[in-house]
Amino acid sequence: MTERLDRRAAVITGASQGLGLEIARAFVRAGASVVLCARDAVALQQATEAVRALAGPDQTVLALASDVSRQQDVTRLVTTALDRLPHLDILVNNAGVYGPMGPVEEAAWDEWVQAVSVNLLGSVLMCRALLPHLKGRRHGKIVQLAGGGATRPMPNFSAYAASKVAVLRFAETLAGEVKEYGIDVNAVAPGLLNTRLLDQLLEAGPERAGREMYDRSIRQREEGGASLQRAAELVVFLASAGSDGITGRLISAVWDPWETLAERRQTLEQTDIYTLRRIVPKDRGLDWGER
Repeated sequence: MTERLDRRAAVITGASQGLGLEIARAFVRAGASVVLCARDAVALQQATEAVRALAGPDQTVLALASDVSRQQDVTRLVTTALDRLPHLDILVNNAGVYGPMGPVEEAAWDEWVQAVSVNLLGSVLMCRALLPHLKGRRHGKIVQLAGGGATRPMPNFSAYAASKVAVLRFAETLAGEVKEYGIDVNAVAPGLLNTRLLDQLLEAGPERAGREMYDRSIRQREEGGASLQRAAELVVFLASAGSDGITGRLISAVWDPWETLAERRQTLEQTDIYTLRRIVPKDRGLDWGER
């Protein structure tokens, strides 16, 4: 990885384990200072110690236990982060949950709403809290973790799928709102990762997760899943100067040639590549459906 984040600072949510922790490590290795947040204070402290061990003398590693679905927690997190790191210019919205599994009519409603609150509303709250600062600097990077639920139906995971596709449309919309301020907003599809979400799915079993999803997850566990490191490297790229001007896109860490996207800025700006769009008959070579 060649992109650098020297003299930059980031808030990373959901950073106590899994991909969030890997992103924090990658950011510090690239030269950034970081503020880590997660709900579990004990796990967060352990993660912070591991990340701090990688930091140089000019880097700061902070942690604050926070629930991004609670506005008062978000306000406290951002206020504390800006007090310690006034040059903060990166937000990584990684915090996310699967929520209830099973048919939508059988899902516990409180759990369904909570999943949307964490995945969607938590991301929006974090952006709302930090945007005035980023607009004032006329520069910033916002990276949203989207996941498979943003691009395809996920039977038995309705809260997760609905919230993730909403996050993607929010990221596209926000990108248009803040482009004039030099703020880039992008989403990342990290691939099928072997993290706690996979463990939760396997624990739920085929009855709740669905036989197809369960069997696929068994194969994923056995084969090792997608690379956490590669997903983290994509987030570093999107947080770096190398990606300036690339905005409003959903980029796959596994399938897309993101290392060369800087050479394709003009093409991206002029097309809807890597965006969420409706498919019409002519997109599939058919001549019906138009008047």
